Amino acid sequence: MPVQTAIVREIAARLEKEYPGKASDLCALKHEGPYQLLVATILSAQCTDDRVNQVTPRLFERYPSPEALAVSDPDELEEIVKPTGFYHVKASNLIGMASALVGRFGGKVPKDMRDLVTLPGVGRKTANVIRSVAYSLPGFPVDTHVIRLTTRLGLTTQKDPNKIEAEVSSLLDQSELGAFSSRLILHGRRICKARSPLCTECVLGDICHYFQS
Repeated sequence: MPVQTAIVREIAARLEKEYPGKASDLCALKHEGPYQLLVATILSAQCTDDRVNQVTPRLFERYPSPEALAVSDPDELEEIVKPTGFYHVKASNLIGMASALVGRFGGKVPKDMRDLVTLPGVGRKTANVIRSVAYSLPGFPVDTHVIRLTTRLGLTTQKDPNKIEAEVSSLLDQSELGAFSSRLILHGRRICKARSPLCTECVLGDICHYFQS
């Protein structure tokens, strides 16, 4: 077994003990079904999950389906999503996304990456969240936490999220990718913080390039 593969599997095994469960169990965004998850994930850009979770109950009550969201009043939608930041762009993307779901996918959130990334506001990270959390399909979402941890752990030297996704995804079984990403995110929030990481409390300290250097 290549050294890099052995290391990432050891990291994955240790994190699984710290944060057990599937990707759907580990997702911090409160949702019911793919549509709600897609909306919440779009809103989570440059925003905390906690803030998104404060906004979405009202949003889903007002727009319970893609059909309702597609014909929503932009000003009213902007007022609802304003606390998540960048509300002009997010409201526009939500309406465009919902219109695309209704017009091209029968009101259903697609599973295929090639279809998902055609939706307004949906890049590979969001598409991978939908695939791994909503559909239990292979998907490795790369956010700022994943970028930071994979770099500190020495799993990649890449800076581009798509290249990190490709490189790290090649080191694990496809079925593990979503949960591994979720665990990296949770570990980044709790232990491996951007500033003042809690290295002495980390279960990965002895195999972490950042801590050992």
